Amino acid sequence: MIRTTHAHLYVAAQTHPGLVGKNNEDNFAVSAFVVSKINPTPSVFAIVSDGIGGHNAGEVASQMAVNLISQAVEKRSGGHPLDVFENSFYRVSETIFNEAEKDTTRKGMGATAACAWVIGQQLFIAYVGDSRIYLIRGKQIHQISRDHTWVQDALDKGILDRSLMKNHPNLHVIRRYLGSAEPAEPDLRLFLAPGESDKRARDNQGLNTVPGDIILICTDGLTDLVRDNEILNLLQGRTLQQSSQALIDLACERGGFDNITVVLLGEPWDTKKLTPGWLPG
Repeated sequence: MIRTTHAHLYVAAQTHPGLVGKNNEDNFAVSAFVVSKINPTPSVFAIVSDGIGGHNAGEVASQMAVNLISQAVEKRSGGHPLDVFENSFYRVSETIFNEAEKDTTRKGMGATAACAWVIGQQLFIAYVGDSRIYLIRGKQIHQISRDHTWVQDALDKGILDRSLMKNHPNLHVIRRYLGSAEPAEPDLRLFLAPGESDKRARDNQGLNTVPGDIILICTDGLTDLVRDNEILNLLQGRTLQQSSQALIDLACERGGFDNITVVLLGEPWDTKKLTPGWLPG
C-alpha cells in the first residue's frame, strides 16, 4: 500500500473526553492509500479503539491497537484484506497482553477495535468489543457490527429481552477485546439484515458501496446515549463535519458519561473515477 494525502471518500473524525473528568482513552486513525504502483485503486482505512483498564493503561492499549493495526494495513503487499485483519488482530492482542504483564500499573489493560477498510468501492470490516460500525444508506441505518458483550450474548441466546438491554447491570461487560489472555479473534461478520446467519454475514464482506453511503465508526460513549434513529436524523442535511459535531453535542447534552469518538466516511455522489470491479488479490 502506498500512502497518499487525499482520500477518495469524504472524511470527518472527532473525539471528546466527555463531561465527567474522565481521561480520554479513545483513539482513532484514518489513512488513505493507493493499492500499489501498478494498481492505482484508492483505499481508505479507519479504526476506532476504546481503552480498557485503570490509570492510563486503557489509553496506552487503544493507542497501541490503532498504531499497530494501521501499520499492518499499510504494509499489506498482497493477500485478502480479511487475512490482514486476522493476522494483525491476533498479533496486536498478544502484544498488548505482553506489555501489560511487564508493568503492574498496566495489568489487565485492553482495548476494543472497530475497523472499516474501503478499497475502491468495496467495504471490509473487522471488530472486537463494543465499539460499533454502522452503514447509513439512503433513509436507513444498519448496525453492521455485533457487540461482544454479556448483554448481546444473552440477547442472541434468547435469555434477555431487547427492552431490558439499556439498563442491564452487565451492559458494559465485554466478552472479547484486544489484550485478553487468549488472543482475541476479530469478528469478520458484516450484518445487513436481521436474522442473517454467521456464514451469510461473513459472505457480505466486500460489500459494494454506492454513492451517498456513509460509514460510521464510533465508541459506546455515543451509542449509550444516542439511539440509532437519532444518529440517522442527525446525518440528514449536514456535512460530515457538521454531523460529527452534532452527534458529540447530543451525547454531551445527555450527560457525556464516557469518552465519545466518531469517524464518518462518505461515498461521493460522483464515483466515475473509481473501479468497482476490482477484487482484492
